Amino acid sequence: MKAVSFLPAATQMMYEMGLEGYLQGITFECPTVAHHLPKIVRCIFEGKDYSSAEIDRIFSSYKREGKSLYWVEQELLEQTQTDVIFTQDLCEVCNIDTQCTSAAVAKLSKQPQLVPLSPNNLNDVFDAAYTIGRVLGEETKALLYLASQKAIIDRVLTTLRENNMPLKRVMLMEWIEPIYNCGHWIPFQIAQAGGVDMLSNPAGDSIVTEWQKIVKYDPEVLVIAPCGFSKERTLEELHLLTSKPTWQHLTAVKNKQVFIADFDMFTQPSVGTLVKGIEALACMFHPSIFSPSDEIKDKYFNLYDTVNVVR
Repeated sequence: MKAVSFLPAATQMMYEMGLEGYLQGITFECPTVAHHLPKIVRCIFEGKDYSSAEIDRIFSSYKREGKSLYWVEQELLEQTQTDVIFTQDLCEVCNIDTQCTSAAVAKLSKQPQLVPLSPNNLNDVFDAAYTIGRVLGEETKALLYLASQKAIIDRVLTTLRENNMPLKRVMLMEWIEPIYNCGHWIPFQIAQAGGVDMLSNPAGDSIVTEWQKIVKYDPEVLVIAPCGFSKERTLEELHLLTSKPTWQHLTAVKNKQVFIADFDMFTQPSVGTLVKGIEALACMFHPSIFSPSDEIKDKYFNLYDTVNVVR
């Protein structure tokens, strides 16, 4: 069976499950380990260095005009003669949607199966991994993969319970300008790590959140992980937050509990990356009982532990 992934998370999970041999094509955003494959999905943001505000403005403009941010390299897709395409219908900014995919597929000489993977919560992400395995006839590999990842979460939960750790009052930002709260599966990650984010939108879309609402909520721990941004990219725009007059009033700032994290542990919904996100969050919330593994130690940092960043 031949497969094409229009979803970076699907590509990531196929590699994590040892199913990469089925892949015939990917998106420009897929993990670098897959970059030898044809890049079939492209985007207007590719290779650009827009600010958060510019990205938000461009997306809003395209949405008003009914246009897509993405396009398909039709000839490359035709050449794959794929049997299945994994896509999504969850976020028009992050990935190409099923409607756009359907239009491209309609032109193909061979009609593949379209498999949308559109998780809303953490369990849905696990189900998406199983769906990939089932569609490819590799259910056993999928189940073994999921069992190994659930065992990691169980260890985190057991450690929290055995140490009677209190929940930390948390906010995780998915965007800086404008500020977006976190949604979908991320609030569930926070809960599994021993925190609660009362500004979040569990199993739903992230939404614009007013700064004064954040100040009133006053998180004990602030995690900043804008969608699509590395830690270094986030630092370029951090002044948009630190320059706010009431920034210093936040308990998280006073107690030096502000963390910058790579986006892929949160807004790329592959099981392995999200489980790493849970482990990283547990280390941020409860450093007295959790220490980062080699796999995650470079995926986040405490803003106030970094020289010459913010005082």
